[in-house]
Amino acid sequence: MYNSNLLVLQKLLSTNAYLGHRIPTSDFQGYLYGFRNEMAIIDSEKTLIGLRRACNLIGSIISAKGHLFLVNTNPEYDKMVQQMAKQTNQSYINHKWIGGFLTNWKHMKNVKKHFQDFYAHPNLKDASTSLPFDYSPRLKKMQKCFGGIMTHNIPDCLVIINANQNSMAILEANQLQIPIVALVDSNIPNRLHKSITYPVPVNDDSIKFVYLFRNLITKTVILSKRSQRPRVEVKRL
Repeated sequence: MYNSNLLVLQKLLSTNAYLGHRIPTSDFQGYLYGFRNEMAIIDSEKTLIGLRRACNLIGSIISAKGHLFLVNTNPEYDKMVQQMAKQTNQSYINHKWIGGFLTNWKHMKNVKKHFQDFYAHPNLKDASTSLPFDYSPRLKKMQKCFGGIMTHNIPDCLVIINANQNSMAILEANQLQIPIVALVDSNIPNRLHKSITYPVPVNDDSIKFVYLFRNLITKTVILSKRSQRPRVEVKRL
């Protein structure tokens, strides 16, 4: 067990996951190891604990036939998030969050259905040349917003890559009591940090760490699907 922890910690260190900002927020102080050259150093053991808690949650959700919603607005991570979603058959969005996506889920489902019906229409190409408006920009935007949604049910968990840029998604999930797994950097606002149920303290600008995180979540989902139980509906207040 000790050797396993040591190997994981060495991997974390190699990703620069421990590098924080110059001025960490007050709520983040408990995740710090200290300071070096006036830069906050994130405690890698705290990152490891956050990863374990996140994987345990995701494993239990997938085992109960639940569904994840991967949220990302950093273009650098678009491809990684999309690959993770497709490999695990989970939903994702690589676009700016639309207000009411969760809190108005029923309406969003209808919008998605209309978009899919229109996009799949066999005469779409012919119609686009005869219509007085160019629908291409709108279709591209709709594709970014709804193209990655793989379920009709409201998600059981949000997995957020860059929490600072997704405050609206966090607040909506928190309002609906949907658990949130999120990578939180040392400059995370206190109000957002308080709303994240499963924070993973880390340098969220580290591409190497996001790649490691993607592999970890993908492996957790795939392994958990092998031991799936009948889905239990959880009533949310």
